[in-house]
Amino acid sequence: MGLEVLRAGLQSTVQDQGRFGYAHFGVSASGAADNFSLIIGNILVGNPKHYAGIEMTIIGDKYRFKSDTYIALTGSEFEAELDNKFIPFWKRLPIKKGQILDIRSTKNGARCYLCVAGGINIEDVMGAKTTHLTSGIGGLHGRILKNLDELEFGTLDDLIKPIQKVNNSITTDTKIIKVTKGVQWPWFEKNQKFKLFQNQYQVTELSNRMGLRLIGNAIKTKKGNEITTAGISLGSIQIPGDGQPIISFVEHQTTGGYPIIANVISADVRKVGQLKAGDCFQFELISFSSAEKLKVDQEKFIHNLNHD
Repeated sequence: MGLEVLRAGLQSTVQDQGRFGYAHFGVSASGAADNFSLIIGNILVGNPKHYAGIEMTIIGDKYRFKSDTYIALTGSEFEAELDNKFIPFWKRLPIKKGQILDIRSTKNGARCYLCVAGGINIEDVMGAKTTHLTSGIGGLHGRILKNLDELEFGTLDDLIKPIQKVNNSITTDTKIIKVTKGVQWPWFEKNQKFKLFQNQYQVTELSNRMGLRLIGNAIKTKKGNEITTAGISLGSIQIPGDGQPIISFVEHQTTGGYPIIANVISADVRKVGQLKAGDCFQFELISFSSAEKLKVDQEKFIHNLNHD
């Protein structure tokens, strides 16, 4: 049971929810850039939430299925056809052996996900299947998918009941990215903090799964742009010497020496995963309690899908 890659996209990788517990060895968790969409894809096909799927970036892949299965496409909507017929996102779809799924360019955001019943069955590396491109581990030989690659499917857990489709419309508005105060927030004068939220920032071409480099209002500190090397978390917004913010993303370095002015809230990390070069957005500062509520609301949405 499995599929064959007939045409590889721009950057397609096997991803799950991440590889945790190795930051002290210099290996960040990685995982899906939009883990919310991957989780919902798994729910649609009856998988446990942590099962691995395929993450596609900007341009998708073309696959031939080697067995009957069920699939779901989630995330940002891409042009997608099954045997030359349009297929929808956010819906469970039956697949017959020999059918060809063609996923082409994105229509809006950066990434979409292909989930299959049973998940992508590859060997765990350090407790996860997720691909960490920076260090070349996990996934399929630690790399992006190539033409003629073959991936096997796992075994479906019959105790989990799949759902046919997501009734509520799921959209990803990336115009606003919510943040909370960072560790070095006191390092910045009031007027410099204001500049972070005053205007939009644009995502530059120098952005990837490790981090997003932005261009917009330059931010200066009152203590300089270097700190004693310290741990960095997912979503940290660092201010380097040129004052242009960097958002640490899923394959972020585990330590760094730039001051952190703010952190993207957990519920909005998925939005960062849907930003692509040229996109513009604005930061919005919220309280820790508000950030926590938004994360709880997101978890409730996922929980309710399983219990409707």
